[in-house]
Amino acid sequence: MASACFPLTMNFRIKPFASLSLTVLALSGCANLMPPAQVPMVVAPAWQAPLPHQGTVSSLSNWWQQQGDPLLVELIEAAQAASPSVAQAVSRIATTRANQATANAALIPNLSAQASSSRGVSQPDVPVATSSQLGVQAAWELDLIGANRAVSRAAQAQMEGSQAQWHDARVLVAAEVANTYYSFASCTRQLGVAERDAASRLETARLTTISAQAGFVAPSVGAQARASAAEANSRLTQQTRLCELDVKALVALTAVPEPDLRQKLALSQVKQGQIAMFSVSSLPIQVVSQRPDVFAAERDVVLASAQVGSAKAQQWPRLSLNGSIGNLRVRSGAGTSEVSTWSFGPLALSLPLFDGGQRAANVQAAYAAYQSTVVTYQAKVRQAVREVEEAMLTLRSVQTRQGDAEVSTQGYAEALAATQQRFDQGLASLMELEDARRSALAAESSVLTLALERQQAWVALYRAVGGGFEPDRLSTPSPTPSPATTHTAL
Repeated sequence: MASACFPLTMNFRIKPFASLSLTVLALSGCANLMPPAQVPMVVAPAWQAPLPHQGTVSSLSNWWQQQGDPLLVELIEAAQAASPSVAQAVSRIATTRANQATANAALIPNLSAQASSSRGVSQPDVPVATSSQLGVQAAWELDLIGANRAVSRAAQAQMEGSQAQWHDARVLVAAEVANTYYSFASCTRQLGVAERDAASRLETARLTTISAQAGFVAPSVGAQARASAAEANSRLTQQTRLCELDVKALVALTAVPEPDLRQKLALSQVKQGQIAMFSVSSLPIQVVSQRPDVFAAERDVVLASAQVGSAKAQQWPRLSLNGSIGNLRVRSGAGTSEVSTWSFGPLALSLPLFDGGQRAANVQAAYAAYQSTVVTYQAKVRQAVREVEEAMLTLRSVQTRQGDAEVSTQGYAEALAATQQRFDQGLASLMELEDARRSALAAESSVLTLALERQQAWVALYRAVGGGFEPDRLSTPSPTPSPATTHTAL
């Protein structure tokens, strides 16, 4: 935004006070020195991916509690309390709050009190005297062109951005814990499938070995059955390792002692229940604006704009005013005397004349930083739209594949049962049985994988739409916030 200002001239033939008055009027005519603090959010008028679930839905507020799994909520709260990223976000809020207090203090007069007392002889042949002095001093920089106001706006934007980053850190931690928790639950169910498969193959190998030893089948058939059992046992060992890795990840995230966590997981008996649904607005701008990271990026634009204004303001004169009032009491053998003092001024005007181009360079640097911040904000908006679209596409894909996967699982299970019966009667070969078992195992594993993919897609969508963040209701956490004391979802 272009700035217009009356030409600043000092006519020294006028009385000094009148010259200062004219200077004040000239400076007060300066227009806004800052570039636009609000940048248009350029997004499509509607989503290109199909919207998920438009039926009975739940609110994003306290969304984790609505899953019906108390252990999940407990682990999320523990992780948020132990998360270094959340702690760092709280620290940033405290720092920006202090910066805002400092910036706001520059807009009002600075008052300080002074008190002193002394005793002694000031002149020969004069009795010992006690002097006591009490006074108040004031200093104020008149913010004629908005330099201090620009700094105050920048501090306010910085604090709001740090609050949004705190929300974003908590949502990110919650999503990571939930994904790991769901991964462990899915892994446990996959482990059950692997255990049943390994037991079935082991029994087949035992019976086949007996038949081979009796001469009813060839020795190669027995060897094949034993190899199949060993393969299933290896798969079981690998699946057990994956589940253990999820447990270790949860311990690292939540800081819950591993024995206690294992006991909680064993008692909870995690079920593959229906995850709570929520609807997504058909207008992308309404969704994207609810993301804390996008809001923080928007505040960064406000901050960068104010910094440009502050840098430009340094090129203009600065006007300051000082004053004091005090009382002096002197007590000696000759009696007590008391004097009141006061002063108004100096009213000082500072005019930058030559600095070797330093102030102009600072303005250019601030404006370059502003342009970079605008580009970053717009890229953040596009990334937010992408993440929402991807999550919705994944949900639609899972929903479409779910029915086919269930039909496939049921068909392969029936085929395996029939082949097993024929094999027991000697009407099917071991090769046929292994093919039927392999197909049935893959189909059942695919159903469990789809269920996990669906849960993680809902978590990704929860994260992509902001996790219940409401910019109009920014909360201010204490230095040691409780994860449950906020209006947003965990």
